[in-house]
Amino acid sequence: MGDPTGDALRFETRAIHAGQEPDEPFGAVNVPIYQTSTYAQPAVGAPKRYDYARGGNPTREAFQTALASLEGGAHGVAFSSGMGAETTLLLTLRPGDHVLLSNDVYGGTYRLLARVLQDWGLAHDVVDMSDPEAVRAAVRPQTRIVWVETPTNPLLKVVDIAATAEIAHGAGARCVVDNTFATPYLQRPLELGADVVVHSVTKYLGGHSDLVMGALVTDDAELAERLAFLQNAVGAVPGPMDAYLALRGLKTLAVRMRAHCAGAQAIATFLTSHAKVAKVHYPGLPDHPGHRIAARQMGGFGGMVSFEVSSADEARRVAGSTELFFLAESLGGVESLIEVPAPMTHASVADSPLAVPETLIRLSVGIEHPDDLIADLERALG
Repeated sequence: MGDPTGDALRFETRAIHAGQEPDEPFGAVNVPIYQTSTYAQPAVGAPKRYDYARGGNPTREAFQTALASLEGGAHGVAFSSGMGAETTLLLTLRPGDHVLLSNDVYGGTYRLLARVLQDWGLAHDVVDMSDPEAVRAAVRPQTRIVWVETPTNPLLKVVDIAATAEIAHGAGARCVVDNTFATPYLQRPLELGADVVVHSVTKYLGGHSDLVMGALVTDDAELAERLAFLQNAVGAVPGPMDAYLALRGLKTLAVRMRAHCAGAQAIATFLTSHAKVAKVHYPGLPDHPGHRIAARQMGGFGGMVSFEVSSADEARRVAGSTELFFLAESLGGVESLIEVPAPMTHASVADSPLAVPETLIRLSVGIEHPDDLIADLERALG
């Protein structure tokens, strides 16, 4: 699962070529969709690369190789969803182990730990990871994973990956980074000391709102072997069509992320000057608390913008009044989306330490012309 194109090639080139040699015997320049559940064997007990599709698929393997290359990692493992990836990773732990979470992670991650794996004996705590000293104080002897999300969802806090990884390693724990918002085009956590990168491939990597998929990337060969075993044994594997669509998405990731970032920056700047906007959350703004860290560890500030208005009713009104921004959950597609996190994507963390303001609106800025998107928001805000 290495990178046959080598590290000398640039990101955009590896996105198109890593793991994607023309196939035999026909020379197709796109990796074929190997839509099969099983593989013919040359003889009973003979060595074989594939035997059953849960254990391996050439389309999936091409995606795993390409993503690992883009993240600067040695091993990629793909799953049927981001939650499938997270669950499989957490199954490497044991009852009594402890996970330290950011206090602004994706609601599904918190739900998995608080309402599923807690019953299995896996402990967790939440802490503001934008404060390294708070992280240091919260680590326990039983801590096995320090789970970072940066920028966070939905408040777009920024966590210093290198500092957090150092704290985790000092405590004998792994540093896991959810890189969904940034993507490897903007941020490569393994290069900053992280041990595992998590992706909801559904979002920016796929980029077209037409698949559900997840992935893990690591340089740790022993952990990668364990994850590959669990990928097969637990069975949360993606189908070949999703792997094909995700691989197609990687090819245009760089150009899409440049457009997402430019649009988000323009919209965030517009919102800061609007009389009906109380607060804007975007790492690209100079007054954002994490701006300096983001500028140091990211190659751009991303396509997500959150902002607060005067009341919960106003948030619902604005989110329901746009025309180009579709009212929908999820993010990272070429089309722009708007939502109110408290009753939508983050309803599962209501009355928890991760509860978000009811006045908050989250934008996933697509690749439409920023002027059209700004005009749409201006009409909705009134």
